[in-house]
Amino acid sequence: MYGRDPWGGPLEINNADSATDDDRSRNLNDFDKAALSRPLDETQQSWLLGPGEQKKKKYVDLGCIIVSRKIFVWTVGLILAAGFIAGFVTLIVKTVPRHHKHPPPPDNYTIALQKALMFFNAQKSGKLPRHNNVSWRGNSCMNDGKADKSGAVLKDLVGGYYDAGDAIKFHFPKAFAMTMLSWSVIEYSAKYEAAGELNHVKEIIKWGTDYFLKTFNSSADSINQIVSQVGKGDTSGGESDPNDHSCWMRPEDIDYDRPVTECSSCSDLAAEMAAALAAASIVFKDNKAYSKKLVHGAATLWKFARDQRGSYSTGADAAIFYNSSMYWDEFVWGGTWMYYATGNQSYLYLASHPKLAKHAGAFWGGPDYGVMSWDNKLTGAQVLLTRLRLFLSPGYPYEETLQTFHNQTSIIMCSYLPYFSSFNRTKGGLIQLNHGRPQPLQYVVNAAFLATLYSDYLDAADTPGWYCGPNFYSTNELRKFAQTQIDYILGKNPRKMSYLVGFGNHYPKQVHHRGASIPKNRVKYSCTGGYKWRDAKKPNPNTIVGAMVAGPDRHDGFHDVRTNYNYTEPTLAGNAGLVAALVALSGETTAAKIDKNTIFSAVPPMFPTPPPPPAPWKP
Repeated sequence: MYGRDPWGGPLEINNADSATDDDRSRNLNDFDKAALSRPLDETQQSWLLGPGEQKKKKYVDLGCIIVSRKIFVWTVGLILAAGFIAGFVTLIVKTVPRHHKHPPPPDNYTIALQKALMFFNAQKSGKLPRHNNVSWRGNSCMNDGKADKSGAVLKDLVGGYYDAGDAIKFHFPKAFAMTMLSWSVIEYSAKYEAAGELNHVKEIIKWGTDYFLKTFNSSADSINQIVSQVGKGDTSGGESDPNDHSCWMRPEDIDYDRPVTECSSCSDLAAEMAAALAAASIVFKDNKAYSKKLVHGAATLWKFARDQRGSYSTGADAAIFYNSSMYWDEFVWGGTWMYYATGNQSYLYLASHPKLAKHAGAFWGGPDYGVMSWDNKLTGAQVLLTRLRLFLSPGYPYEETLQTFHNQTSIIMCSYLPYFSSFNRTKGGLIQLNHGRPQPLQYVVNAAFLATLYSDYLDAADTPGWYCGPNFYSTNELRKFAQTQIDYILGKNPRKMSYLVGFGNHYPKQVHHRGASIPKNRVKYSCTGGYKWRDAKKPNPNTIVGAMVAGPDRHDGFHDVRTNYNYTEPTLAGNAGLVAALVALSGETTAAKIDKNTIFSAVPPMFPTPPPPPAPWKP
């Protein structure tokens, strides 16, 4: 029997296939026995047994997600293990002793800065704050202004600072001192903060500005007089006229009358006081109410200075001690600070006017050109206005004068360098800015501050140096000059003497200072009773830490004698310049230099904002 093979051939159907079912069953049984006689592989078993039953997976329901139980257990285990290892490592780190890396010790300039600021605490008049930190000082002159017999309208003149080793409050040099301190804070607030002295110096400034606001009607827009001095120094009246110079008493024991001196035409003093309040308003710009009060007072003083011309020292007691040579430099200086405090360009127009610059001596030259002091602020004003040109470049109509000031500032900086002969130097290296006259250090510290500041200005303007004639000098030359001068003051001089009291081991012990020379022993010494302490040969019983004395002579000589004030008397103006120079030089290892922008915080944009682009054209 044949059938068709689907692959193309005949298919024969064997007749044997038609065997009975019993035969086939018998044959299968025989086959099965033979097959089972050898082991089956997994495939064969699957054919025979069919698919096995799979193991059911278990899951964990975490609420927001369902995960495999096995994964969940592994994850929790790994987290616990990692936590255990981290805790173990932390335990080891905390229990094993470590060598802590201490911050580097403060440099000498920072140490000296901290001491120099303490001098202002020792000079405070009135009711002292609780934490004044000068143990031998107390409340003093609590009736200043109130007991005056001159008919002064202002009755409360308590507070402020004594000028030097006496108890007179000379407002002209005191205002300059406050301006210098404010300037240094505006430029170097980060360095003050790094030294831990920012709050201290701001409190010192505020003690001065609070007092200045008492010396005129600061709430008025227009005034006709201000107080120029409290106390008296002229000793021509002899013993019949006890005063702050003829008597040698602790300020706390003063019982003689302290006259109040007023002036109605004192442009130099008023402009300097305006500068002090204006600069301080930038220092306290975060205290908006106080800053606004200072700006208003400065504007009132400025108007008075411009309207009622004259010199504060003409015919006054101050002419003997702090005679003012002119007021034109205060107009440039004060006008510059008024501009920075207000942003009002009328002040800048005046400060940069060529005629005013000419009156101030900007084109004169002369032996004292470039020497900044309580009397001559022109050099400081030129540096301030050069700053404006470097960073804001206001252009016309100021550019001509600002460029001149910039060039003159460069020349002044050249004159400080030892390669030029503008100023002599002692054999020990101290520059003689006052040409060998007594009390040289107050001029040296101002020059050191200006030189360091100007070098920082150039660095901030990405300018590596400046030209002195055909020669180019690096900004490092200015810092080197400042460092050598301040190092001289701190002890690197032929006498190995530190002229900053309390710094180093060898410093003046007989400082010309009434409060420091008389012991605080509950004994009140009379006007002349204190002479025994003035004339004593022993060191002062009280150390007036931070006082910079007047300094050596032109031969590097120094006499530590209390009665010789030309060597041993400190002053507010001198110490303010020293503080400014020290903070500028401090922290050389840090990246902090000047604060480039704070001084411009009230200055509006130099050029108007361009108008917005026109709307797109539509057909």
